[in-house]
Amino acid sequence: QARSALGPTLDKATGTLLYNAAARLRDPKHLSFLVGYIARREILTDLQLSAALEYVRNHPLEPLDTADFEQACGVGVHVTPEQIEEAVEAVISKHRAELLSERYHFNMGLLMGEARRRLQWADGKTIKNEVDLQVLHLLGPKTEADLEKKPKAAKARVIPAEKQKVAVMENGEVGTETRSLLEQLRGEALKFHKPGENYKTEGYVVTPNTMALLKQHLAITGGQVRTRFPPEPNGILHIGHAKAINFNFGYAKANGGVCFLRYDDTNPEKEEEKYFTAIREMVEWLGYQPYAVTHASDYFDQLYTWALELIRRGQAYVCHQKVEEIKGHNPPPSPWRDRPVEESLLLFEDMRKGKFGEGEATLRMKLMMEDGKMDPVAYRVKFTPHHRTGDKWCIYPTYDYTHCLCDSIEHITHSLCTKEFQARRSSYFWLCNALDVYCPVQWEYGRLNLLYTVVSKRKIIRLVETGAVRDWDDPRLFTLTALRRRGFPPEAVNNFCARVGARDRMGCGRWMHPLADVVTQAVLQVGVTVAQVTMEPHLLEACAREVLNEQAPRTMAVLEPLKVTITNFPAPKALEVLVPNFPADESRGFHKVPFQSTVYIEETDFREEADKGYKRLAPGQPVGLRHAGYVITVQNIIKDATGHVIELEVTCTKSDVAEKPKAFIHWVSEPLVCEVRLYERLFLHKNPEDPSEVPGGFLSDLNPDSLHVVRNALVDRSVLSAQPFDKFQFERLGYFSVDPDSKEGKVSSGEGVVGLSLLALGLSADTLPLPQMVFNRTVTLKEDPGKA
Repeated sequence: QARSALGPTLDKATGTLLYNAAARLRDPKHLSFLVGYIARREILTDLQLSAALEYVRNHPLEPLDTADFEQACGVGVHVTPEQIEEAVEAVISKHRAELLSERYHFNMGLLMGEARRRLQWADGKTIKNEVDLQVLHLLGPKTEADLEKKPKAAKARVIPAEKQKVAVMENGEVGTETRSLLEQLRGEALKFHKPGENYKTEGYVVTPNTMALLKQHLAITGGQVRTRFPPEPNGILHIGHAKAINFNFGYAKANGGVCFLRYDDTNPEKEEEKYFTAIREMVEWLGYQPYAVTHASDYFDQLYTWALELIRRGQAYVCHQKVEEIKGHNPPPSPWRDRPVEESLLLFEDMRKGKFGEGEATLRMKLMMEDGKMDPVAYRVKFTPHHRTGDKWCIYPTYDYTHCLCDSIEHITHSLCTKEFQARRSSYFWLCNALDVYCPVQWEYGRLNLLYTVVSKRKIIRLVETGAVRDWDDPRLFTLTALRRRGFPPEAVNNFCARVGARDRMGCGRWMHPLADVVTQAVLQVGVTVAQVTMEPHLLEACAREVLNEQAPRTMAVLEPLKVTITNFPAPKALEVLVPNFPADESRGFHKVPFQSTVYIEETDFREEADKGYKRLAPGQPVGLRHAGYVITVQNIIKDATGHVIELEVTCTKSDVAEKPKAFIHWVSEPLVCEVRLYERLFLHKNPEDPSEVPGGFLSDLNPDSLHVVRNALVDRSVLSAQPFDKFQFERLGYFSVDPDSKEGKVSSGEGVVGLSLLALGLSADTLPLPQMVFNRTVTLKEDPGKA
């Protein structure tokens, strides 16, 4: 096109502008328009080209106003050397005092920037030459002092992102959040359009009504970012949904916007009230409050009205092909595609009145999707009462029809969904435009998956039905209710989602240290990446340890108790020992622990013969009792008839006079009896759903040792008032959470039970409470190298 105007030879500057125009222009329909201006040398600089591209993006409708375009791009504007000289002189005069003080250490870029703002279309190189010339005239040649490097200012200490609190709008209310929510968007989110600028998005379809509809949209929203989290209420949310929640709510929060929780309740056969409740609970557990809670069913009347309009416009028809006929790739076209509009209207009304059986008729839309799917279904017949609308409807809309229209009704600005919905983007735009309603923009991001688990609702139901797990909240699963029950803090789940995004964007396999870069915090919770991400569970566990180390107070518990009698106990009754809740920060308080002549230690903390390197209790090798201030030494070993050690008799010495022992061990005295549940991975292989790894199917891959129940564990009395989900660090053992079963004093049926009986410990129900507290081990104190 350029050569038709200029001939076969193009100069380098013009060629560069042409290349940039072709590379940067999203909508090729304006390419010849821009090429003409470049070829005629009316657009001469990259600055003008950038202004031209911006103008074209902001004015998607034809024809363009050439006079307005030329004014916006500086076409015909000629900046004289005298104008440049005067502008630079004015800027230098403004900063004269600072220049004379700082001389050549002054930031010359500031002079350049101000001069360019005064002369928008001036050549940058000419301005720089004039700045250099006038500065030299004012200051003279550089001296030795001018050539010395300016001393660097001391770097401010980096404050972890979680401590950088600022006020932001959270779904309409002022709250506190990290600065990175506002400053540190990364990945795909950088490409997102501003509210009302939907038409700048690649692939967005502009119609003659688009700009008017966007103007109405802005009048309704005030330019506010609006997102939505749209789960189906037919199952419990899992770890992948945590990323979606963080992305939708986090992106809205980062931009001072709002996020709707909208239930996609268009399939009444699979929806239950418990799922609605659990979904909202999990959203709030992760720290988010919906701006509004809505349902697709709220809009059934409007959706039906629009379906009639779609038929009238010739964009939808009633079809009688069976489900089996239209499944898969390249199904045969519908023989009813071109049936008269009046006929489809009558048949659709018959569908609504229940005159067709299930599968006998559908309403289909006339479009081709990216994946080759033709004419997706908009409505189908289902004779199932709806939990909210009862028997009012026997036809229900599909996701392909409902989702974009609900987004339009709620004036969503950014419809954020996982990558598998990319094939629905064309139908999303098409349907809104076919009905001439406001059209939001759909953006896709990669799903988050975990190894060693399944998250499919159907497969979790199979696990429950076969008794492999107790229910959806069994702590061996990775549903959000299961993670909460196991003791994972919501902050750990959010941080995990954040670091998944940060790690993927780094383009390498290493796991980022939590403080390596503050961009792993806050809005990176949205983890915006296009690629699907599959992570190891131990990375989630690492996030849990980091949070629990700060949140979980320390206490002492013994899982495999061994009775120890102190024969020279220094007091006639029990002493009180103060134990710090957080040993590294004693300002966070203490709790009292009784210390008497009978204590219990872990069986594994005693050996009759000490091996090389063994530092704990053995004959001739004393140990200290943590926090008690005493060192104990074995005097006598008592065994049962089978030779098993059941009791130790020891003497004690105060720590400040005894020789320093090689180790200090935990213990309990006057303890509570509790049940402790120890969890391992539910599956043996990384990908239990992969037939190449597990030919027998996921149910054949269950780990027989995924749960061990310790029935007679002992814990100190400081936890007696703990409530379900309260978290503790059992010293030297791991992080544990109070299970909801504790409320009713439930105990396990005995699967995988380990531990000794109360009688063997010298305890009885008369002297100690029954095991009414139940603890779940969340994670061990350190990662098991074998799992990494």
